[in-house]
Amino acid sequence: MIADLCTTSRARSESSLGPAAAVPVLDRVGVREGQPFILAGDGSYDLQLNRFLRELPSWGVRAENSVLGYARDVMLFVRFLEISRHGKPIWACDGDDLRAYKRVRLWCDGPGAVSVGTWNRSVAALDKWVAWSLDAGLLKRAPFRYVDKTVMTPAGPRRVHVNAEMEQDPEDEPLRFVSFEDYLLFRDVGLRGELPEGGADPAWRGRHSERNALFADGLVHSGMRLGEASCLLVPEVPPPGKLGEFRVAGAVAKRRKGRRVFLPPRKVRQFHHFIAVERDAIVARYMAQGRFSSASADWTVIRTGRYALVLDGGVRSWPYGRIGPAERRRLVRRTGEPLWLWLADDGRPLAPAAWQAVFRRANERCASFGIDIEVHPHTLRHTYAVYMLGLLLRQTVRALGRRLDGPLAHAELRRLLIGNPMRTLQLLLGHAREATVYVYLDVLDEAQEIVLAALADWDAQSVALERAGEAS
Repeated sequence: MIADLCTTSRARSESSLGPAAAVPVLDRVGVREGQPFILAGDGSYDLQLNRFLRELPSWGVRAENSVLGYARDVMLFVRFLEISRHGKPIWACDGDDLRAYKRVRLWCDGPGAVSVGTWNRSVAALDKWVAWSLDAGLLKRAPFRYVDKTVMTPAGPRRVHVNAEMEQDPEDEPLRFVSFEDYLLFRDVGLRGELPEGGADPAWRGRHSERNALFADGLVHSGMRLGEASCLLVPEVPPPGKLGEFRVAGAVAKRRKGRRVFLPPRKVRQFHHFIAVERDAIVARYMAQGRFSSASADWTVIRTGRYALVLDGGVRSWPYGRIGPAERRRLVRRTGEPLWLWLADDGRPLAPAAWQAVFRRANERCASFGIDIEVHPHTLRHTYAVYMLGLLLRQTVRALGRRLDGPLAHAELRRLLIGNPMRTLQLLLGHAREATVYVYLDVLDEAQEIVLAALADWDAQSVALERAGEAS
């Protein structure tokens, strides 16, 4: 056996130990649902290493996917030490071990080599473990070598202390997005099971086609991240109307930065149709079987509103913005029905990893028809960003044209052309800095033409205005 990464499940714990024994123990040590932990190859449980994983949120790693990523990176290093370094424990590792790991992970031949970005993420996870271990007094000194480097930040050059095994990416990976036409082909063929030329495929045996297509539509029309869209609650779906406003909860967003995103009204109607038909069929089937009986670890919800809910026995409302993914999985109605929007065949909340598998199977189906399109959940976020930026620039140029009949200062011109659309896109995507969204200008073919054309028109108008002023 080799080291492996596992996650806690209150349901499995209750089935093996009983609720009277399992739940108090998990609550006492602060173990949440889905908490990752590492088991060594011999099945042993390293108390201190797994305490580090539990305390990651206190060290700035709060998003569930980020915690899982850090845990996976540490586990892979533990596995490498077991297999290739004579079973050395992580507490005895040194710089030679990390350099050997680098040769295996980054510089090996063949398809097993990881990208520079993936390698640097692994080093960042190990650096976090080192910092935590030094603070806890479990290590006397850092096992790896660190050097001072000057890096560019939004505030200018800054001297930082970095792991010597960090690598500078020679060239950032290109932004991956697809044209909307290609997305529709991927959705209809890969997710809905249609034929490339249109129409139903008699050989298609996939299930939940409309659910999967609706989830992908939600991503490409809103720019939500996978982790944000996958843990939506039913009452968070906006009512049908002119504007489909979703509020991305800060507790599920990256850096806990909540925001508003919008869906076209027709897509909101499709969400409600899905809830009333396909999702309701799953709920009705499992309620008839008694499968939705509330477990002792669940939280019963007695009332839901547009922005908050009330638990059984609670005196205060609980805003959705403060409910994290682990807590959301435990929310049930009085009937035992989960409040989680996306349910699997067994009636349980569908995990984010399951959506990755859905997209992977859809890509494989497209490839079987010779369709050279590969789409992942984050691809759709980039697709949304690129198309939205183009639309925002067009709207800005139109607004600029309406204001050319009067004097327009250079600063206002710059704000109209760049500041407003970039700031708007930053808010829609939930980025911390406006500069982050400038990468989308590089892949928007028409952006430079739009801006240059607008500047040329403004220049012509300003020259005419100046000449008119001189003549008078």
